[in-house]
Amino acid sequence: MTSAQPAAATSAPRVRAPHLYEVDVVRILTFACVIAVHTTSHTAAADDVGLYALLGLVHFTREVFFALSGFVLVYSYLSKPVPMKKFWPRRFLLVGVPYVVWSAIYFVSANIYSPYGTIPEMVGRFALKLVTGNAWYHLYFLLVTMQVYLLVPVIVWLIRKTRGHHVALLVTAGVFQLALTAVYAYVPDLPEWLGGYAKVYFFSYLFFILLGAVAADHAQQLLAWVRGHRALIGWVTLATGLVTLGVFAFQHLALGFSLYRSGTPLQPILMVWSVAVGLGFLAVGSWWADRRRPTSFVARGVDVASDRSFGIFLSHPLVLWILLWVGGDWVPNHVATPWLTLVAYVVVLVGAAAITELARRSPVSLPLTGRPWIYRRTKPRPAAVASPGAGGPPPD
Repeated sequence: MTSAQPAAATSAPRVRAPHLYEVDVVRILTFACVIAVHTTSHTAAADDVGLYALLGLVHFTREVFFALSGFVLVYSYLSKPVPMKKFWPRRFLLVGVPYVVWSAIYFVSANIYSPYGTIPEMVGRFALKLVTGNAWYHLYFLLVTMQVYLLVPVIVWLIRKTRGHHVALLVTAGVFQLALTAVYAYVPDLPEWLGGYAKVYFFSYLFFILLGAVAADHAQQLLAWVRGHRALIGWVTLATGLVTLGVFAFQHLALGFSLYRSGTPLQPILMVWSVAVGLGFLAVGSWWADRRRPTSFVARGVDVASDRSFGIFLSHPLVLWILLWVGGDWVPNHVATPWLTLVAYVVVLVGAAAITELARRSPVSLPLTGRPWIYRRTKPRPAAVASPGAGGPPPD
């Protein structure tokens, strides 16, 4: 597909697809679990089987994230196609700028106590961190997201070309990713370019990206099916969770894997579990959307949480770092596990939410949260230059 094709698609007026409040809930629940992943992994004692089992269960987040990304991109694009020359600059502005800014913040944080090397050497190291997504442990997600942005014309073309054969497309992608994650999990001594950077390649999540894209092409049918099968989805999610815990126990006890490796996200069983959790979250989201009252306090809270979720994702490791490392050993020495994990979770969530709220109301909102400054969005403008929707974020 060339950039001219999307441009041609805009010749006929299109109506933007309705906002899916179900997706807001999926986003919020997934971001909440991301914070659980990081607080648990940094506070669990080395021999705490329970917390590492929990960590294995919440390690579905990256897969659900990329399914959600594929869904949002294709859902919004199919309802209102835009030329790539407009699509790419806007998307890269809202993700690429925060990626560079937060990479710089975390790079400085990592070197603040023991910087080494000349300035050119430090610049070179920072450039390598940017290319590999390793300035901090969560920023690879933005790097993969930008890869998906680049692939949007291919993804849309593939979804359209394979209509009527989407099951075959997903089975093919699923088999590929199951085999790839089996290699990641069970083949020792992989080359560094593959094993060392597995999480930063888009093809490590190909099935989930396409799953989200296919789901977007069948959004109304999917949501209708979910609404009619919530109980079934709940039982399937519970059963899949028990199987996932069984695999965790087998890998630790029979194969001798470490507690962390037994629950690592890039392994076949986590693919199955991630699909179940994604459906479970969507079932919860559909339940919420059916009962949502737009003017209620809870509805406004969910809307705000969805809007702030990306900023909280970006900043929460900084709060965790300050809590556990900058503050010395005071917190770990005064709060015993597993309560340390719970306390850290609450503190990190509140701290990241505060940072995000302050940033959203300042001129640095876009680089720190990926969203335009609230003041600028709500400031009255002369009627002659007002434009509905201008300056707002893309329909995430």
